[in-house]
Order: sequence, then structure tokens, then C-alpha cells
Amino acid sequence: MTQQNNQHSIRQELPLVLLFVGLIWLVFVLDRFLPLEQLGLVPRDGGHLFGIITMPFLHGSFEHLMSNTVPLLVLLTLLAGSRANSRTIVLTIILLGGSLLWLFGRGAALHIGASGLVFGLAVFLIVSGLLERRILPLLIAVFVVFMYGSSLLSGILPWQPGVSWDGHLFGGLAGAVAAVFLARGQQLATRRTKS
Repeated sequence: MTQQNNQHSIRQELPLVLLFVGLIWLVFVLDRFLPLEQLGLVPRDGGHLFGIITMPFLHGSFEHLMSNTVPLLVLLTLLAGSRANSRTIVLTIILLGGSLLWLFGRGAALHIGASGLVFGLAVFLIVSGLLERRILPLLIAVFVVFMYGSSLLSGILPWQPGVSWDGHLFGGLAGAVAAVFLARGQQLATRRTKS
């Protein structure tokens, strides 16, 4: 995960960002005609293990969809402008966050929505900004804290009815893990280059 291997720009990755968010909207439209919400994640239910992958694409209402669309567009665009491998980071957050939720989340609750990914991306950008010790990632980290800091804190409070606070928590943890491994990979690559 070095800069040489992952050189990209927002302009290059913006079509993929729009395609990803567009796919979420397409699934939402299809869900009006098909019972797709049933494909969400239910912790420790083997029949809903696939929800690890499908959960970010499913939304219960237009308000739910909109509340995830704007932060997804902002955070995915910021990620596209970073030196991180955007696809690997998104996939890691979805798979790790979803797996943690499936293993440790509240049982008998159907989890849907991209908010776990949103939390993961926000935490990834904050932690990687602090670990990289470069001015631009640090400025991005400050921006994300300013824009989403209160949502990050309030989103993991467990007494909110109808909110997947545990999905938010595990998404955030997955983002932190991805950032630590990215920073460690960059440090190793820098040491190899210097030796």
C-alpha cells in the first residue's frame, strides 16, 4: 500500500464513487418492488451471513438512504484523493465491520444500511491522518472530525431505538484497523526504499 502502487486522483476515482453510490440507489429502487431488505445482516444467523456484503446496499426509507448518501459521497471522495488503495479500504471496512457485527452484534436484529461503512471511512480518514504525519492527511482528519465528530460519538450510543449503533461501532473499528495496517505498510515500504 505505498504511494507508488496506489497513485490515483479524485478525477480518476470519481466515476467509481458515483457508480458505488448509484448502485446503492438502484438497490433502493428495486427494494420497492422486491423484498430485498430481507437480505440484511442478522447476527449469528447462518442464513443471514451474506448480509455482511449486502447490508451496505440496503436502506429502509428514503430518509435512511439520504442520510448515508451525502457522507458516503464526501468520505469516498476524500478517500479517492488519498494515497490509500480505495477499493481495498472499502472492502476491508465492509468485510471486517460486517463480520464483527455478525459475530458480536445484537441478536435477532436485522441490520441494513451503509452507515457502518460511513463510520468506517470517517474513522479511517481520522486515524490514517494522525498516523501518516503528513499535512494533507492531517487536514483531512481535522475536517472529518469537524464535520462528523459529533455524529461518530452519538452514533455508537446503545440506547437509540431503531439505530444500528453496534453496526456503527464495528464499522468504526474496522476503519481504525484498516488505517493502522495502511500506516504500518507505508512505514515498511519507506524503510525498504531507504535500505
